[in-house]
Amino acid sequence: MEEARETLLVVEEESPNEERNTSAPDRQIGGWKACSLIMCTEFCVCVAYYGIGRNLAVYLKTELLEDSVTAAAQASMWQGTCFLTTLIGAYVADSHWGNYFTIAAFMVIYFMGLVVLTLSTSLPLLKHSHFTSYLGLYMVALGVGSIKPCMLAFGADQFDDADTTAKASFFSFYYLTVTIGALLAGTVVVWLQDNYGWTIGFGLLTILIGLAFTNLVSGSKFYRYRKPVGSPLTRMCQVIVAATRKFNMDFPENESLLCKATEKSEMSRWNEELENTPEFSFLNKASIVSASDFTTAGALNPWRLCTTSQVEELKPILRLLPIWATFILFASVSTQESTVFVEQGIFMNTRLGSLNIPPASLTTFDVLTVIVFTPLYDMIIIPIARQFTGKERGLSHLERAGIGLFFSIIAMVSAAILERKRLEVASEEGLVHKKAAVSMSILWQIPQHVLVGIGEVLNQIGMLAFFYDQAPDSMRSLCLALALLTISLGGYVTSIILTTTDLVFGWIPDNLNQGHLDRFFWLVSGLCLLNLAVFVYLASIFKYKRSS
Repeated sequence: MEEARETLLVVEEESPNEERNTSAPDRQIGGWKACSLIMCTEFCVCVAYYGIGRNLAVYLKTELLEDSVTAAAQASMWQGTCFLTTLIGAYVADSHWGNYFTIAAFMVIYFMGLVVLTLSTSLPLLKHSHFTSYLGLYMVALGVGSIKPCMLAFGADQFDDADTTAKASFFSFYYLTVTIGALLAGTVVVWLQDNYGWTIGFGLLTILIGLAFTNLVSGSKFYRYRKPVGSPLTRMCQVIVAATRKFNMDFPENESLLCKATEKSEMSRWNEELENTPEFSFLNKASIVSASDFTTAGALNPWRLCTTSQVEELKPILRLLPIWATFILFASVSTQESTVFVEQGIFMNTRLGSLNIPPASLTTFDVLTVIVFTPLYDMIIIPIARQFTGKERGLSHLERAGIGLFFSIIAMVSAAILERKRLEVASEEGLVHKKAAVSMSILWQIPQHVLVGIGEVLNQIGMLAFFYDQAPDSMRSLCLALALLTISLGGYVTSIILTTTDLVFGWIPDNLNQGHLDRFFWLVSGLCLLNLAVFVYLASIFKYKRSS
Protein backbone atom coordinates (compact mmCIF):
# COMPACT_ATOMS: atom_id res chain seq x y z
CA MET A 1 0.00 0.00 0.00
CA GLU A 2 2.86 2.37 0.82
CA GLU A 3 4.34 1.63 -2.62
CA ALA A 4 1.02 2.49 -4.26
CA ARG A 5 0.94 5.73 -2.32
CA GLU A 6 4.38 6.75 -3.55
CA THR A 7 3.75 5.88 -7.17
CA LEU A 8 0.43 7.71 -7.22
CA LEU A 9 1.56 10.97 -5.64
CA VAL A 10 1.30 12.07 -9.22
CA VAL A 11 -1.90 10.69 -10.74
CA GLU A 12 -1.81 9.71 -14.39
CA GLU A 13 -5.09 10.44 -16.12
CA GLU A 14 -6.07 9.09 -19.51
CA SER A 15 -6.28 11.66 -22.25
CA PRO A 16 -9.87 11.89 -23.51
CA ASN A 17 -8.94 12.87 -27.04
CA GLU A 18 -9.66 9.41 -28.43
CA GLU A 19 -13.19 9.44 -27.05
CA ARG A 20 -14.36 12.85 -28.19
CA ASN A 21 -15.46 13.81 -31.69
CA THR A 22 -14.46 17.47 -31.32
CA SER A 23 -13.70 18.17 -34.96
CA ALA A 24 -14.94 15.57 -37.35
CA PRO A 25 -12.97 15.54 -40.62
CA ASP A 26 -16.11 14.96 -42.67
CA ARG A 27 -17.40 18.44 -43.55
CA GLN A 28 -20.86 16.97 -44.17
CA ILE A 29 -21.05 16.49 -40.40
CA GLY A 30 -21.92 19.46 -38.22
CA GLY A 31 -21.74 23.06 -39.41
CA TRP A 32 -24.66 25.33 -40.22
CA LYS A 33 -26.72 22.59 -41.88
CA ALA A 34 -26.89 20.63 -38.64
CA CYS A 35 -27.13 23.80 -36.58
CA SER A 36 -30.19 25.06 -38.48
CA LEU A 37 -32.07 21.88 -37.55
CA ILE A 38 -31.12 22.36 -33.90
CA MET A 39 -32.28 25.99 -33.91
CA CYS A 40 -35.60 25.01 -35.53
CA THR A 41 -36.07 22.50 -32.74
CA GLU A 42 -35.20 25.13 -30.13
CA PHE A 43 -37.68 27.55 -31.71
CA CYS A 44 -40.52 25.04 -31.27
CA VAL A 45 -39.41 24.25 -27.71
CA CYS A 46 -39.43 27.98 -26.82
CA VAL A 47 -42.83 28.67 -28.39
CA ALA A 48 -44.36 25.81 -26.40
CA TYR A 49 -42.67 26.82 -23.14
CA TYR A 50 -43.57 30.49 -23.35
CA GLY A 51 -47.00 29.59 -24.72
CA ILE A 52 -47.71 27.93 -21.37
CA GLY A 53 -45.77 30.27 -19.07
CA ARG A 54 -47.02 33.61 -20.41
CA ASN A 55 -50.65 32.78 -19.68
CA LEU A 56 -50.29 30.27 -16.86
CA ALA A 57 -51.68 32.52 -14.10
CA VAL A 58 -54.82 33.11 -16.19
CA TYR A 59 -55.17 29.36 -16.85
CA LEU A 60 -54.91 28.53 -13.15
CA LYS A 61 -57.58 31.12 -12.29
CA THR A 62 -60.06 30.28 -15.04
CA GLU A 63 -59.64 26.50 -15.35
CA LEU A 64 -58.56 25.43 -11.87
CA LEU A 65 -60.42 28.27 -10.11
CA GLU A 66 -57.39 29.30 -8.05
CA ASP A 67 -57.45 32.63 -6.20
CA SER A 68 -55.15 35.46 -7.33
CA VAL A 69 -52.32 34.80 -4.87
CA THR A 70 -52.31 31.03 -5.39
CA ALA A 71 -52.39 31.41 -9.17
CA ALA A 72 -49.49 33.87 -9.20
CA ALA A 73 -47.48 31.83 -6.67
CA GLN A 74 -48.04 28.53 -8.50
CA ALA A 75 -47.14 30.09 -11.85
CA SER A 76 -43.91 31.47 -10.36
CA MET A 77 -43.10 28.10 -8.80
CA TRP A 78 -43.68 26.31 -12.10
CA GLN A 79 -41.37 28.70 -13.93
CA GLY A 80 -38.79 28.20 -11.21
CA THR A 81 -39.00 24.44 -11.58
CA CYS A 82 -38.50 24.71 -15.35
CA PHE A 83 -35.07 26.19 -14.71
CA LEU A 84 -34.21 24.11 -11.65
CA THR A 85 -34.42 20.97 -13.78
CA THR A 86 -31.65 22.33 -16.03
CA LEU A 87 -29.24 20.77 -13.55
CA ILE A 88 -30.78 17.36 -14.24
CA GLY A 89 -30.32 17.69 -17.98
CA ALA A 90 -26.77 19.01 -17.65
CA TYR A 91 -25.78 16.15 -15.34
CA VAL A 92 -27.34 13.41 -17.48
CA ALA A 93 -25.79 14.78 -20.67
CA ASP A 94 -22.30 15.26 -19.22
CA SER A 95 -22.17 12.00 -17.30
CA HIS A 96 -24.22 9.45 -19.23
CA TRP A 97 -26.15 10.08 -22.46
CA GLY A 98 -24.54 13.03 -24.22
CA ASN A 99 -26.47 16.07 -25.45
CA TYR A 100 -28.37 14.50 -28.36
CA PHE A 101 -29.88 11.54 -26.52
CA THR A 102 -30.63 13.67 -23.46
CA ILE A 103 -32.55 16.16 -25.64
CA ALA A 104 -34.44 13.38 -27.41
CA ALA A 105 -35.37 11.55 -24.19
CA PHE A 106 -36.60 14.61 -22.32
CA MET A 107 -38.44 15.88 -25.38
CA VAL A 108 -40.58 12.74 -25.18
CA ILE A 109 -41.38 13.65 -21.55
CA TYR A 110 -42.12 17.22 -22.70
CA PHE A 111 -44.52 15.89 -25.36
CA MET A 112 -46.30 13.55 -22.95
CA GLY A 113 -46.73 16.37 -20.44
CA LEU A 114 -48.42 18.50 -23.10
CA VAL A 115 -50.69 15.56 -24.00
CA VAL A 116 -51.77 15.25 -20.36
CA LEU A 117 -52.28 19.02 -20.10
CA THR A 118 -54.38 19.11 -23.28
CA LEU A 119 -56.53 16.18 -22.12
CA SER A 120 -57.13 17.91 -18.78
CA THR A 121 -58.83 20.79 -20.63
CA SER A 122 -60.81 18.70 -23.12
CA LEU A 123 -62.12 15.57 -21.40
CA PRO A 124 -65.11 16.24 -19.08
CA LEU A 125 -63.82 13.65 -16.62
CA LEU A 126 -60.50 15.48 -16.23
CA LYS A 127 -61.70 19.07 -16.55
CA HIS A 128 -60.78 21.23 -13.53
CA SER A 129 -58.71 18.32 -12.16
CA HIS A 130 -55.84 19.76 -10.15
CA PHE A 131 -53.91 16.48 -10.15
CA THR A 132 -54.04 15.98 -13.91
CA SER A 133 -53.25 19.61 -14.71
CA TYR A 134 -50.30 19.83 -12.34
CA LEU A 135 -49.02 16.43 -13.47
CA GLY A 136 -48.94 17.69 -17.05
CA LEU A 137 -47.38 21.01 -16.06
CA TYR A 138 -44.55 19.46 -14.09
CA MET A 139 -43.86 16.82 -16.74
CA VAL A 140 -43.42 19.78 -19.09
CA ALA A 141 -41.17 21.49 -16.51
CA LEU A 142 -38.95 18.40 -16.28
CA GLY A 143 -38.78 18.06 -20.05
CA VAL A 144 -38.16 21.65 -21.08
CA GLY A 145 -35.77 22.38 -18.21
CA SER A 146 -33.59 19.36 -18.94
CA ILE A 147 -33.47 20.27 -22.64
CA LYS A 148 -32.37 23.91 -22.17
CA PRO A 149 -28.64 23.54 -21.29
CA CYS A 150 -28.17 20.61 -23.67
CA MET A 151 -29.62 22.33 -26.74
CA LEU A 152 -27.22 25.28 -26.50
CA ALA A 153 -24.21 23.03 -25.94
CA PHE A 154 -25.27 20.67 -28.74
CA GLY A 155 -25.53 23.56 -31.19
CA ALA A 156 -22.07 24.84 -30.28
CA ASP A 157 -20.69 21.30 -30.71
CA GLN A 158 -21.44 21.49 -34.44
CA PHE A 159 -18.47 23.80 -35.01
CA ASP A 160 -14.74 23.28 -34.62
CA ASP A 161 -13.32 24.61 -31.35
CA ALA A 162 -11.04 26.94 -33.31
CA ASP A 163 -13.90 28.40 -35.37
CA THR A 164 -14.73 31.16 -32.90
CA THR A 165 -16.41 33.34 -35.53
CA ALA A 166 -18.98 30.68 -36.41
CA LYS A 167 -19.61 29.95 -32.74
CA ALA A 168 -20.14 33.64 -31.97
CA SER A 169 -22.63 33.86 -34.85
CA PHE A 170 -24.40 30.76 -33.56
CA PHE A 171 -24.89 32.26 -30.10
CA SER A 172 -26.34 35.43 -31.65
CA PHE A 173 -28.73 33.49 -33.89
CA TYR A 174 -29.62 31.19 -31.00
CA TYR A 175 -30.56 34.14 -28.76
CA LEU A 176 -32.58 35.65 -31.60
CA THR A 177 -34.38 32.32 -32.12
CA VAL A 178 -35.38 32.18 -28.44
CA THR A 179 -36.54 35.81 -28.53
CA ILE A 180 -38.68 35.32 -31.64
CA GLY A 181 -40.18 32.19 -30.11
CA ALA A 182 -41.11 34.14 -26.98
CA LEU A 183 -42.59 36.90 -29.13
CA LEU A 184 -44.76 34.48 -31.09
CA ALA A 185 -45.91 32.77 -27.90
CA GLY A 186 -46.78 36.05 -26.18
CA THR A 187 -48.91 37.21 -29.10
CA VAL A 188 -50.37 34.48 -31.31
CA VAL A 189 -50.47 31.60 -28.81
CA VAL A 190 -51.85 33.72 -25.96
CA TRP A 191 -54.47 35.19 -28.31
CA LEU A 192 -55.55 31.70 -29.41
CA GLN A 193 -55.84 30.57 -25.79
CA ASP A 194 -57.93 33.57 -24.78
CA ASN A 195 -60.21 33.50 -27.83
CA TYR A 196 -60.45 29.83 -28.84
CA GLY A 197 -59.87 28.06 -25.54
CA TRP A 198 -57.19 26.13 -23.75
CA THR A 199 -57.76 22.89 -25.63
CA ILE A 200 -56.93 24.51 -28.96
CA GLY A 201 -54.02 26.45 -27.44
CA PHE A 202 -52.39 23.50 -25.67
CA GLY A 203 -53.25 21.10 -28.50
CA LEU A 204 -51.33 23.20 -31.03
CA LEU A 205 -48.33 23.32 -28.68
CA THR A 206 -48.45 19.52 -28.39
CA ILE A 207 -48.38 19.17 -32.18
CA LEU A 208 -45.52 21.68 -32.33
CA ILE A 209 -43.35 19.62 -29.95
CA GLY A 210 -44.17 16.48 -31.96
CA LEU A 211 -42.89 18.25 -35.07
CA ALA A 212 -39.83 19.46 -33.14
CA PHE A 213 -38.94 15.89 -32.14
CA THR A 214 -39.35 14.72 -35.73
CA ASN A 215 -37.16 17.57 -36.94
CA LEU A 216 -34.46 16.75 -34.38
CA VAL A 217 -34.16 13.04 -35.20
CA SER A 218 -34.36 13.67 -38.96
CA GLY A 219 -30.95 15.31 -38.82
CA SER A 220 -29.23 12.64 -36.75
CA LYS A 221 -26.85 11.72 -39.59
CA PHE A 222 -25.74 15.33 -39.96
CA TYR A 223 -24.88 16.05 -36.31
CA ARG A 224 -21.51 16.10 -34.68
CA TYR A 225 -21.54 14.22 -31.36
CA ARG A 226 -19.44 14.53 -28.23
CA LYS A 227 -19.28 11.57 -25.90
CA PRO A 228 -20.00 12.21 -22.19
CA VAL A 229 -16.79 12.63 -20.20
CA GLY A 230 -18.09 13.14 -16.68
CA SER A 231 -19.92 15.90 -14.90
CA PRO A 232 -17.99 18.86 -13.42
CA LEU A 233 -20.59 18.81 -10.65
CA THR A 234 -19.36 15.35 -9.71
CA ARG A 235 -15.76 16.55 -9.61
CA MET A 236 -16.78 19.43 -7.34
CA CYS A 237 -18.58 17.08 -4.98
CA GLN A 238 -15.56 14.77 -4.90
CA VAL A 239 -13.35 17.64 -3.70
CA ILE A 240 -15.79 18.62 -0.95
CA VAL A 241 -16.21 15.02 0.25
CA ALA A 242 -12.48 14.28 0.18
CA ALA A 243 -11.64 17.52 2.04
CA THR A 244 -14.28 16.79 4.67
CA ARG A 245 -12.93 13.28 5.26
CA LYS A 246 -9.45 14.73 5.86
CA PHE A 247 -10.57 17.61 8.05
CA ASN A 248 -8.28 16.62 10.93
CA MET A 249 -5.20 15.91 8.80
CA ASP A 250 -2.21 18.29 8.71
CA PHE A 251 -0.74 19.65 5.49
CA PRO A 252 2.65 18.22 4.49
CA GLU A 253 5.51 20.69 4.76
CA ASN A 254 6.46 19.94 1.17
CA GLU A 255 3.56 20.82 -1.17
CA SER A 256 5.09 18.67 -3.89
CA LEU A 257 3.76 15.70 -1.92
CA LEU A 258 0.21 16.72 -2.77
CA CYS A 259 -1.59 14.75 -5.46
CA LYS A 260 -1.01 16.14 -8.96
CA ALA A 261 -1.72 14.98 -12.52
CA THR A 262 1.00 14.17 -15.03
CA GLU A 263 -1.21 14.35 -18.11
CA LYS A 264 -3.89 16.86 -18.92
CA SER A 265 -7.34 15.63 -18.07
CA GLU A 266 -10.48 16.88 -19.77
CA MET A 267 -10.51 19.71 -17.26
CA SER A 268 -6.87 20.72 -17.47
CA ARG A 269 -6.82 20.31 -21.27
CA TRP A 270 -9.10 23.33 -21.54
CA ASN A 271 -7.73 25.23 -18.52
CA GLU A 272 -4.42 26.85 -17.84
CA GLU A 273 -2.25 24.83 -15.43
CA LEU A 274 -3.82 25.31 -12.01
CA GLU A 275 -1.38 25.67 -9.13
CA ASN A 276 -2.20 25.20 -5.46
CA THR A 277 -3.37 28.44 -3.76
CA PRO A 278 -4.09 29.32 -0.09
CA GLU A 279 -7.62 30.54 -0.88
CA PHE A 280 -10.28 28.23 0.66
CA SER A 281 -7.36 26.33 2.18
CA PHE A 282 -9.69 23.78 3.76
CA LEU A 283 -10.30 22.31 0.29
CA ASN A 284 -6.58 21.76 -0.27
CA LYS A 285 -6.77 18.85 2.17
CA ALA A 286 -8.51 16.87 -0.56
CA SER A 287 -5.07 16.55 -2.23
CA ILE A 288 -3.26 15.12 0.82
CA VAL A 289 -2.21 11.56 0.02
CA SER A 290 -2.90 8.89 2.63
CA ALA A 291 -2.85 5.09 2.63
CA SER A 292 -6.66 4.92 2.92
CA ASP A 293 -7.00 6.64 -0.48
CA PHE A 294 -6.21 3.41 -2.30
CA THR A 295 -7.64 -0.07 -2.46
CA THR A 296 -5.53 -3.16 -1.76
CA ALA A 297 -4.97 -3.36 -5.52
CA GLY A 298 -3.61 0.17 -5.55
CA ALA A 299 -6.62 1.77 -7.30
CA LEU A 300 -7.37 5.40 -6.49
CA ASN A 301 -10.67 6.33 -4.79
CA PRO A 302 -11.68 9.71 -6.34
CA TRP A 303 -13.96 10.44 -3.37
CA ARG A 304 -10.94 10.31 -1.04
CA LEU A 305 -8.14 11.87 -3.10
CA CYS A 306 -8.30 14.66 -5.69
CA THR A 307 -5.61 16.37 -7.73
CA THR A 308 -4.60 19.94 -6.90
CA SER A 309 -5.94 21.08 -10.28
CA GLN A 310 -9.30 19.54 -9.44
CA VAL A 311 -9.32 21.43 -6.13
CA GLU A 312 -8.37 24.71 -7.80
CA GLU A 313 -11.11 24.17 -10.37
CA LEU A 314 -13.71 24.46 -7.61
CA LYS A 315 -12.40 27.62 -5.96
CA PRO A 316 -13.41 30.15 -8.66
CA ILE A 317 -16.97 28.80 -8.51
CA LEU A 318 -17.10 29.41 -4.76
CA ARG A 319 -15.73 32.89 -5.34
CA LEU A 320 -18.52 33.62 -7.84
CA LEU A 321 -21.40 32.37 -5.70
CA PRO A 322 -21.96 35.50 -3.52
CA ILE A 323 -22.34 37.74 -6.58
CA TRP A 324 -24.40 35.05 -8.32
CA ALA A 325 -26.86 35.16 -5.41
CA THR A 326 -27.54 38.87 -6.00
CA PHE A 327 -28.88 38.07 -9.49
CA ILE A 328 -31.72 35.96 -8.07
CA LEU A 329 -33.89 38.94 -7.12
CA PHE A 330 -33.63 40.34 -10.65
CA ALA A 331 -34.94 37.01 -11.92
CA SER A 332 -37.79 37.35 -9.41
CA VAL A 333 -38.72 40.69 -10.97
CA SER A 334 -38.67 39.11 -14.44
CA THR A 335 -41.02 36.30 -13.42
CA GLN A 336 -43.56 38.85 -12.19
CA GLU A 337 -44.19 39.89 -15.79
CA SER A 338 -46.14 36.70 -16.40
CA THR A 339 -47.67 36.51 -12.93
CA VAL A 340 -48.35 39.65 -10.89
CA PHE A 341 -48.28 42.01 -13.89
CA VAL A 342 -50.90 39.80 -15.57
CA GLU A 343 -53.07 39.88 -12.43
CA GLN A 344 -52.84 43.67 -12.49
CA GLY A 345 -53.72 43.78 -16.18
CA ILE A 346 -56.88 41.70 -15.68
CA PHE A 347 -58.34 44.59 -13.67
CA MET A 348 -57.59 47.16 -16.37
CA ASN A 349 -59.33 48.05 -19.63
CA THR A 350 -58.08 45.55 -22.21
CA ARG A 351 -60.01 47.01 -25.16
CA LEU A 352 -58.19 48.85 -27.94
CA GLY A 353 -60.94 49.80 -30.36
CA SER A 354 -62.51 46.52 -31.45
CA LEU A 355 -59.46 44.54 -30.35
CA ASN A 356 -59.30 42.77 -27.00
CA ILE A 357 -55.73 42.66 -25.65
CA PRO A 358 -54.92 39.58 -23.54
CA PRO A 359 -53.13 40.78 -20.36
CA ALA A 360 -50.38 38.17 -20.81
CA SER A 361 -49.54 39.51 -24.28
CA LEU A 362 -48.11 42.72 -22.78
CA THR A 363 -44.88 40.75 -22.22
CA THR A 364 -44.40 41.27 -25.96
CA PHE A 365 -43.09 44.74 -25.16
CA ASP A 366 -40.38 43.18 -23.01
CA VAL A 367 -39.35 40.95 -25.92
CA LEU A 368 -39.42 43.83 -28.41
CA THR A 369 -37.31 45.91 -26.05
CA VAL A 370 -34.70 43.15 -25.89
CA ILE A 371 -34.66 42.85 -29.69
CA VAL A 372 -34.23 46.61 -30.18
CA PHE A 373 -32.00 47.47 -27.21
CA THR A 374 -29.46 44.67 -27.67
CA PRO A 375 -27.96 46.05 -30.92
CA LEU A 376 -28.37 49.63 -29.66
CA TYR A 377 -26.20 48.79 -26.67
CA ASP A 378 -23.42 47.49 -28.92
CA MET A 379 -23.64 50.24 -31.54
CA ILE A 380 -24.34 53.33 -29.41
CA ILE A 381 -23.89 52.83 -25.67
CA ILE A 382 -20.55 51.00 -25.78
CA PRO A 383 -18.78 53.65 -27.95
CA ILE A 384 -20.12 56.46 -25.74
CA ALA A 385 -19.18 54.66 -22.50
CA ARG A 386 -15.73 53.88 -23.93
CA GLN A 387 -14.97 57.61 -24.20
CA PHE A 388 -15.58 58.07 -20.47
CA THR A 389 -14.16 54.83 -19.06
CA GLY A 390 -11.38 54.04 -21.52
CA LYS A 391 -12.44 50.36 -21.43
CA GLU A 392 -12.72 48.41 -24.67
CA ARG A 393 -16.22 47.22 -23.79
CA GLY A 394 -17.24 50.59 -22.37
CA LEU A 395 -18.45 49.00 -19.15
CA SER A 396 -17.18 45.95 -17.31
CA HIS A 397 -19.48 42.95 -17.08
CA LEU A 398 -20.25 43.71 -13.44
CA GLU A 399 -20.93 47.39 -14.14
CA ARG A 400 -23.34 46.39 -16.88
CA ALA A 401 -25.07 43.84 -14.65
CA GLY A 402 -25.32 46.37 -11.79
CA ILE A 403 -27.05 48.95 -14.02
CA GLY A 404 -29.49 46.18 -14.95
CA LEU A 405 -30.25 45.67 -11.25
CA PHE A 406 -30.98 49.40 -11.00
CA PHE A 407 -33.53 49.12 -13.81
CA SER A 408 -35.31 46.37 -11.88
CA ILE A 409 -35.88 48.90 -9.09
CA ILE A 410 -37.28 51.47 -11.53
CA ALA A 411 -39.58 48.83 -13.05
CA MET A 412 -41.05 47.96 -9.65
CA VAL A 413 -41.48 51.63 -8.76
CA SER A 414 -43.28 52.16 -12.09
CA ALA A 415 -45.61 49.23 -11.35
CA ALA A 416 -46.32 50.57 -7.84
CA ILE A 417 -47.18 54.06 -9.11
CA LEU A 418 -49.44 52.59 -11.81
CA GLU A 419 -51.27 50.41 -9.29
CA ARG A 420 -51.76 53.35 -6.93
CA LYS A 421 -53.33 55.29 -9.80
CA ARG A 422 -55.48 52.29 -10.80
CA LEU A 423 -56.85 52.01 -7.28
CA GLU A 424 -57.71 55.71 -7.32
CA VAL A 425 -59.63 55.22 -10.58
CA ALA A 426 -61.42 52.20 -9.09
CA SER A 427 -62.51 54.36 -6.14
CA GLU A 428 -63.71 57.17 -8.42
CA GLU A 429 -65.72 54.73 -10.54
CA GLY A 430 -67.29 52.99 -7.54
CA LEU A 431 -65.64 49.65 -8.30
CA VAL A 432 -63.86 49.07 -4.99
CA HIS A 433 -66.30 46.37 -3.94
CA LYS A 434 -66.80 45.00 -7.46
CA LYS A 435 -64.58 42.45 -9.13
CA ALA A 436 -64.41 44.44 -12.36
CA ALA A 437 -61.85 46.14 -14.57
CA VAL A 438 -61.40 49.91 -14.34
CA SER A 439 -61.48 52.22 -17.35
CA MET A 440 -57.73 52.77 -17.21
CA SER A 441 -56.07 51.27 -20.32
CA ILE A 442 -53.81 48.24 -19.92
CA LEU A 443 -51.35 49.99 -22.24
CA TRP A 444 -50.18 51.96 -19.19
CA GLN A 445 -48.32 48.76 -18.25
CA ILE A 446 -45.98 49.15 -21.22
CA PRO A 447 -43.35 51.27 -19.34
CA GLN A 448 -42.80 48.65 -16.64
CA HIS A 449 -42.40 45.90 -19.26
CA VAL A 450 -39.94 48.05 -21.22
CA LEU A 451 -37.91 48.77 -18.08
CA VAL A 452 -37.68 45.06 -17.28
CA GLY A 453 -36.58 44.41 -20.88
CA ILE A 454 -33.77 46.99 -20.66
CA GLY A 455 -32.74 45.47 -17.34
CA GLU A 456 -32.56 42.01 -18.92
CA VAL A 457 -30.27 43.18 -21.72
CA LEU A 458 -27.95 44.77 -19.18
CA ASN A 459 -28.13 42.34 -16.27
CA GLN A 460 -28.61 38.93 -17.86
CA ILE A 461 -26.08 39.33 -20.69
CA GLY A 462 -23.63 41.00 -18.29
CA MET A 463 -24.06 38.14 -15.85
CA LEU A 464 -23.50 35.45 -18.49
CA ALA A 465 -20.41 37.20 -19.87
CA PHE A 466 -19.00 37.69 -16.37
CA PHE A 467 -19.47 34.04 -15.45
CA TYR A 468 -17.98 32.88 -18.75
CA ASP A 469 -14.98 35.13 -18.24
CA GLN A 470 -14.28 34.27 -14.60
CA ALA A 471 -15.15 30.57 -14.45
CA PRO A 472 -12.60 27.81 -15.13
CA ASP A 473 -12.79 26.78 -18.78
CA SER A 474 -14.08 23.30 -17.97
CA MET A 475 -16.79 24.74 -15.70
CA ARG A 476 -18.39 27.04 -18.25
CA SER A 477 -21.23 24.63 -19.03
CA LEU A 478 -21.97 24.37 -15.33
CA CYS A 479 -21.98 28.16 -15.08
CA LEU A 480 -24.61 28.26 -17.82
CA ALA A 481 -26.77 25.97 -15.69
CA LEU A 482 -26.09 28.20 -12.66
CA ALA A 483 -27.20 31.25 -14.64
CA LEU A 484 -30.45 29.48 -15.54
CA LEU A 485 -30.78 28.45 -11.91
CA THR A 486 -31.11 32.11 -10.89
CA ILE A 487 -34.33 32.20 -12.92
CA SER A 488 -35.53 29.13 -11.08
CA LEU A 489 -34.76 30.58 -7.66
CA GLY A 490 -36.26 33.90 -8.74
CA GLY A 491 -39.55 32.14 -9.39
CA TYR A 492 -39.46 30.54 -5.96
CA VAL A 493 -38.59 33.88 -4.33
CA THR A 494 -41.61 35.49 -6.01
CA SER A 495 -43.81 32.65 -4.78
CA ILE A 496 -42.49 33.02 -1.21
CA ILE A 497 -42.96 36.81 -1.16
CA LEU A 498 -46.49 36.54 -2.57
CA THR A 499 -47.56 33.86 -0.12
CA THR A 500 -45.96 35.56 2.89
CA THR A 501 -47.35 39.02 2.20
CA ASP A 502 -50.82 37.59 1.61
CA LEU A 503 -50.75 35.64 4.89
CA VAL A 504 -49.37 38.55 6.93
CA PHE A 505 -50.91 41.60 5.26
CA GLY A 506 -53.62 40.36 2.87
CA TRP A 507 -52.52 42.80 0.17
CA ILE A 508 -53.58 40.69 -2.84
CA PRO A 509 -57.20 39.48 -2.55
CA ASP A 510 -59.18 38.01 -5.46
CA ASN A 511 -60.68 41.46 -6.01
CA LEU A 512 -57.60 43.62 -6.54
CA ASN A 513 -59.79 46.72 -6.32
CA GLN A 514 -59.98 46.01 -2.59
CA GLY A 515 -56.32 45.12 -2.23
CA HIS A 516 -52.99 46.90 -2.00
CA LEU A 517 -50.92 45.41 -4.79
CA ASP A 518 -49.04 48.71 -4.89
CA ARG A 519 -47.59 47.96 -1.45
CA PHE A 520 -46.35 44.62 -2.74
CA PHE A 521 -44.55 46.41 -5.58
CA TRP A 522 -43.04 48.92 -3.14
CA LEU A 523 -41.82 46.05 -0.95
CA VAL A 524 -40.12 44.35 -3.89
CA SER A 525 -38.53 47.62 -5.02
CA GLY A 526 -37.13 48.08 -1.51
CA LEU A 527 -35.69 44.56 -1.55
CA CYS A 528 -34.18 45.27 -4.98
CA LEU A 529 -32.55 48.44 -3.60
CA LEU A 530 -31.04 46.50 -0.71
CA ASN A 531 -29.92 43.81 -3.14
CA LEU A 532 -28.21 46.43 -5.32
CA ALA A 533 -26.31 47.76 -2.30
CA VAL A 534 -25.05 44.25 -1.48
CA PHE A 535 -24.08 43.73 -5.13
CA VAL A 536 -22.08 46.97 -5.24
CA TYR A 537 -20.17 45.95 -2.12
CA LEU A 538 -19.41 42.44 -3.39
CA ALA A 539 -18.36 43.76 -6.80
CA SER A 540 -15.98 46.24 -5.15
CA ILE A 541 -14.11 43.49 -3.26
CA PHE A 542 -14.24 40.79 -5.94
CA LYS A 543 -10.83 39.38 -6.92
CA TYR A 544 -10.75 38.86 -10.65
CA LYS A 545 -9.25 35.77 -12.20
CA ARG A 546 -8.69 37.75 -15.38
CA SER A 547 -9.76 41.12 -16.83
CA SER A 548 -13.53 41.60 -16.90
